[in-house]
Parts: sequence; C-alpha cells; structure tokens
Amino acid sequence: MTAIDNEARFTKLPDEQTLAATVAALEEHGFGVEVVDDFEAARLSVLKRIPHGSHVMTNTSVTLQETGIDAAVNDPDGPYVSARNKMMTLDFQTQQQEMKAIAGQADYALGSVHAITADGTVVIASATGSQLAAYAWGAPNVILVAGTQKLVPSLQAAHERIIEHSLKLEDVRAQAAYGQRSYIGKLLEIRQEQPGRIHLVLIRQNVGF
Repeated sequence: MTAIDNEARFTKLPDEQTLAATVAALEEHGFGVEVVDDFEAARLSVLKRIPHGSHVMTNTSVTLQETGIDAAVNDPDGPYVSARNKMMTLDFQTQQQEMKAIAGQADYALGSVHAITADGTVVIASATGSQLAAYAWGAPNVILVAGTQKLVPSLQAAHERIIEHSLKLEDVRAQAAYGQRSYIGKLLEIRQEQPGRIHLVLIRQNVGF
C-alpha cells in the first residue's frame, strides 16, 4: 500500500450505512451521539449542552480549534468559566498539582478522539495523558467532537490510524507549538460508559487528526 493509499484510508468519510451502524453501536455502549453536517452545527451542538456559568476544560484539540469551540469556551467575556484560562495563569514548574486539579475536575471536559471502531469503542492517544483521567472518570460530563473520517472497522485499525496517521500530524504540530517531538505515551480505550456522561458530536466532514 502506498503512502497516498494509506492517507486516503485514514481520511475517507464513511457511507451513511457505516455511520448509522457505528452510531447504533456507540449508543448500545452508553454513549450519547449526535451527527451534524458542518463545523457551525457542531459548535452550536456543544455549546447548547453546557449551562452558562459551568466550569469547562477544553483539552488540546485541533478539532476544537478548527470548529471554533475552543475560542467560544475560552472567551474571557463568554458565558463559561474557562478552566484552561485559569490553569494557564499558574506556573508549571511549581504549581503542577494545582493545574492537574483544575483541569481534571471541571464540570465539563471537552476534546476529541483519534478513532472510533465499528463495534462502538472510542480510542484516544496522548503523550502525557493529561486529558485521559477526566475522560475516563474525573469529569462528570464529557463532550468529544470528531470528524467521521475517524471511524474505523476494528481496534487494530484504530491503532494503525493512530500510529500511521494521527501521530505524524501531531508530531508536526507539537514541534511547531512546543519545539519538541510528540509520542504515544498512553492510550485510552472506552468500551462502555454510564448513559448520560459522555456525548459524542460526529461531523460529516474531515476535521482534526
């Protein structure tokens, strides 16, 4: 398989039958799911789910940035209390535990995923794991936004997508943003969730890594 073929494999949008079957599998596993057509619909879908005055943590995500969700939540004059803004006023070297508490205990944790399998498993990779604790257990409400190009047939395909596609793009972003390489330090697979806690907004467009 050529590099071009591989890229198409990881960025191709699914047909409606595949999308519907994956949504059904996710719902059977306790996830709430909404499918939208574009970035604006995704942003409105997320924001309408968050009561004004809520403490909200936007975890680092190209998808949240490209859809405008990150900017809307972290607007100092907006209706939400930005956990990220508060966290970024602290010193990483001396106040790291306080930063972890702020990020991990917000009312809402927002982010994205790297792959969603046909049988309803959500897969998220991270270098440090900073967002994973909130997704797995810490946050009472989690909203994950993803382009439907991230739907894959199996867990093996999910791992391949992360290693062969997502990591390469994130590595470029990390070098530009932080001056350092990225890596897969931790991998979270959510196979089952208590209904009402995690909500997925799936966009019928190619967005994010």
